[in-house]
Amino acid sequence: MFDRKVLNAYWDNTRQAHGIALRTIELLPADKLDSRPIQNMRTPNELVVHLYGMVVRAMIEGVASGEIKAADEKAIVARLKTREDLIRFVNESWAASDKAVSAITDANLSGMVKSPWGDLPGFVCMGIVHDEFFHHRGQVYAYVRQLGGEPPMMWDFEHNAAEFQPKAAQTA
Repeated sequence: MFDRKVLNAYWDNTRQAHGIALRTIELLPADKLDSRPIQNMRTPNELVVHLYGMVVRAMIEGVASGEIKAADEKAIVARLKTREDLIRFVNESWAASDKAVSAITDANLSGMVKSPWGDLPGFVCMGIVHDEFFHHRGQVYAYVRQLGGEPPMMWDFEHNAAEFQPKAAQTA
């Protein structure tokens, strides 16, 4: 059964992976954020906005509220002029999502959530968040590599900022 206890484990894993994703996003060259490093795919700005605006924030806030509302990704991308703007957006989205996760109850997880794709159980939405987070994080890795960088090892949690390290490491 997908309940609050399972959600806590999912979110802790995502929290740690977010720390690595954040470090990877910071490696995107500032002058290439609106480029197309991989043909027929989103720009780095578009990808990160989709990941953190829609997948992380809108979906999680939607589970907490009962309705997922699509993020206006084009408008968000238009506001982002620098890599610092992009990082600020990621950090704000993460903080909002973390707050929303703390409000999700077992009733939210078992109840139906209205979404642009039809009504879905809350626990299904959280599974989608988990899957989509790792899928799009992998795309950010590919972009960094395509643009000449070397992303961190994908499970390098111990080099994350303290708030994104494994909990055992935080208390040791």
